[in-house]
Amino acid sequence: PLYQRGETGGLVTLKIFDILGREITTLVNEQKPAGNYEVKFDASNLSSGVYIYKLQAGEFSSVKKLMLLK
Repeated sequence: PLYQRGETGGLVTLKIFDILGREITTLVNEQKPAGNYEVKFDASNLSSGVYIYKLQAGEFSSVKKLMLLK
């Protein structure tokens, strides 16, 4: 879960970076209550390759790889 028990939500950011660490786009940057969310990501202007995404929600932070194939 993105939040610990008792937390009601907070600032949520979801950013995409290229493999060199340059920010490509910010998909989410807003206050959100705790819950599950879905975000559409239009990658039509990006080339195939490896990208990094970073999700931050309150005290939670996660960085993972994303493989884009066209």
